[in-house]
Amino acid sequence: MLDYLLQIIPTIAEGLKVTVSLFCIVWVLSIPGGILLALLRLSKIPFVDKIIEAFVYLMRGTPLMLQILFMYFALPIITDGAIQMDDSTAAVVTFVLNYAAYLCEIFRGGIQSIPRGQYEGAKVLGFTYGQTMRTIILPQMFKRVLPPLANETINLLKDTSLVYVLAMNDILRITKSIVQRDFDISAFLVAAIFYLIFTFILTNIFNYLEKRFSVYDE
Repeated sequence: MLDYLLQIIPTIAEGLKVTVSLFCIVWVLSIPGGILLALLRLSKIPFVDKIIEAFVYLMRGTPLMLQILFMYFALPIITDGAIQMDDSTAAVVTFVLNYAAYLCEIFRGGIQSIPRGQYEGAKVLGFTYGQTMRTIILPQMFKRVLPPLANETINLLKDTSLVYVLAMNDILRITKSIVQRDFDISAFLVAAIFYLIFTFILTNIFNYLEKRFSVYDE
């Protein structure tokens, strides 16, 4: 049993390249995307807030797997081949759009939780709207939204397994192929341990950040 596990661990670990790279790219792109969407939703530009609200509703109201399949299979058909992406590009674009929509609501709530007096104080000091958001509002917002941001980050790690529908060699697809080949479910245990390790790391990072940047003084 131990020999078999030692034999399949390197093979399953090869899927880390896809899983980790997808996770990192989406996480890096979806955060500024979510901030931009949140600011647009809070803007007073006519119709913009309604358009962003409809987009967020669409992305949050439909399954992520359906969105992946639509982006990869349906979009080329609808556009008559004008828009066609490879599997990795389709996965990244879909994940970024989906998670930017979720983060939009988190960031919007965080921005709205900042007392109005801070905006007025910044205006008295001569700060522009951009300077106010960049130097005063957004830093405080990040401190307040760390717990829900941590949840979405962990969800993203687990959701990367959905790319198996595009035949991308992530951890889950490689694990499934090993189980089908060897008729042994031990590979599922190895995959679960990989996910648990990364979840443990992410959880501890965010726990540290929450303590380090706590909104409330002890």
